[in-house]
Amino acid sequence: MPSEDTKERIAKFIEIGRTVLHYGWVPAVIYLGFTRSNPQPSLIKLISPLA
Repeated sequence: MPSEDTKERIAKFIEIGRTVLHYGWVPAVIYLGFTRSNPQPSLIKLISPLA
């Protein structure tokens, strides 16, 4: 059986992983869509809605 220390490390790892996934999901989807589109838009069009 895993020790308490191991359980705490696993819980901490899961907590950090959930936080990274929570804040990184939308930027990852935007980045993948930006880099895989054809034709690739310029960066200014991604940032500015008026460009």
